[in-house]
Amino acid sequence: MSTPKAAPLSERFRGLAREAVKFGAVGGLGVLVNFGVFNLLRSTTDLQTVRANVIAIVVAIVTNYIGFRYFTYRDRDLGSRRREMILFVLFSAIGMVIESGVLYVATYGFGLDSSLQNNVFKFFGMAVATVFRFWSYRTWVFKALPTTAAPSLVVEQRDGGADAPVTPRTPEPASN
Repeated sequence: MSTPKAAPLSERFRGLAREAVKFGAVGGLGVLVNFGVFNLLRSTTDLQTVRANVIAIVVAIVTNYIGFRYFTYRDRDLGSRRREMILFVLFSAIGMVIESGVLYVATYGFGLDSSLQNNVFKFFGMAVATVFRFWSYRTWVFKALPTTAAPSLVVEQRDGGADAPVTPRTPEPASN
């Protein structure tokens, strides 16, 4: 039995590009939610910068999971939703540490704590965390379904030569 051939490079690139666009659309919504909640909390509460950031990220994580599961990766394996959610939360938490870490260093390490500075460093941290999240979600969380190859066809040779009709048939399983 032959192994399935890999998709041509251009087809794989187009598939990855489509996936990146969908990831970006969901991520864009998550960015709006993240920045909206962050700035709302910063302007209406006395929460510290990083605490407001963590709350905003958690709200965005919930929004993103729904978007990724039902839009970006809806064609992916649904085998273990519990495993998927655990990994999603784990990798999202690592992304949160990356994003919040950048904001923490800027705010408390360098004293850059104006609203504009908070948003600039939040955006920078988010960009770094997004690269990590894209890789981890597609690699570990929303795993691609294995490609199923069509059964190989066995062609019967007829005595009539090259112009004779041939009948494709599926091979019979080998007996042990």
